[in-house]
Amino acid sequence: MTSAPGGPATPRATDLVPPDAHVFGNPDAPVTIVEFGDFECPYCHDAAPALRSVVEESGGQVRLVFRHFPLFEVHPYALTAALAAEAAGEQGRFWDMHDLLFAHQDRLDDTALAHWAQKLGLDGASVVGDAAQRHGDVVERDYLAGAALGVRGTPTVYVDGERYRGRVTEDGLRAAVAAALAAAGQGA
Repeated sequence: MTSAPGGPATPRATDLVPPDAHVFGNPDAPVTIVEFGDFECPYCHDAAPALRSVVEESGGQVRLVFRHFPLFEVHPYALTAALAAEAAGEQGRFWDMHDLLFAHQDRLDDTALAHWAQKLGLDGASVVGDAAQRHGDVVERDYLAGAALGVRGTPTVYVDGERYRGRVTEDGLRAAVAAALAAAGQGA
């Protein structure tokens, strides 16, 4: 992290991405968007299509990294959903589970999580209960990293280490990506 004199610390983009991160898009993209999100958060649900669209339309210039920040005090299924996503990710289906969880935010109890896993061709028991608990360290790592950065709500988004402010929209994200590319001398 770097810190401006008298200002808050600004993370380097690489500091925001753990080695085992779930990456959507070109893994070697010059611009990295990191989202600290919660699968039960309606604002994360609304941001997901904009994030996906910006990555898909970037021509390989942008990648998205999802970090878990379950707001378990207000969202009773956020933590178990995060664990289920990690369990699915271990089987190569993180982004598919990500999409299903956001599409069905109103059904995130263990029975539903097992059902969504089965829809992906996974063993439903692998994403709930004790099987999912072994992924708790990853979820905790993400949560603590977010808390250390001052994340308090979701979605909290960083574009190449710069915190994105305001509602997550395609236009806003594209502008932030263009600024990041310009700062790196790559143009938009």
